[in-house]
Amino acid sequence: MLLGLKKTISLGLEYLALAFAALAGVGLVAIVGTIVTSVIMRKFANTPLHITEEVVGLLLSVALFLGLPMVTLLSKHVHVSLLTAYITGRPKSLLQMAALFVGIVFLGWLIWQTIPWFEFAFKRGIKTETTRILLYPWMALMPLSLTLACTILIARLFGVIDTSLASEAQTLSLDKAH
Repeated sequence: MLLGLKKTISLGLEYLALAFAALAGVGLVAIVGTIVTSVIMRKFANTPLHITEEVVGLLLSVALFLGLPMVTLLSKHVHVSLLTAYITGRPKSLLQMAALFVGIVFLGWLIWQTIPWFEFAFKRGIKTETTRILLYPWMALMPLSLTLACTILIARLFGVIDTSLASEAQTLSLDKAH
């Protein structure tokens, strides 16, 4: 029963992270499409898209945050391997638990800070300067992706998520480095 629940939660988090990563990929494709369209319009019609800078900035911000849960799930984020590469056994697992705890606290703090920021934009209907695009839908993705990344760290801390994904990712990166 407990093993089935762990597997269900783990798969759910993996699928959510994958969905967020797919949306990040769509955002990156949209960035390239917007820039290419603007360059072509500038070259052939002598009038670039006036929305390029704002839309590309929004899409880049969104893509970065939407990719964070998958990076967290696979443990492909930036980390200091100077200690973990040479420590084994119990000290290594304690160090990994401490790193998870620090990550959870940091993401929790970011979530705590982004909620009032989102509410401020939502209540006032803040829009971009040039194209008048509403900002709060874009801003809502930040606390959502941070919450998913934090949930992944919590699940890893309590052993709900199998660490084999993270271990495989680290092994592959170590093999490439040598």
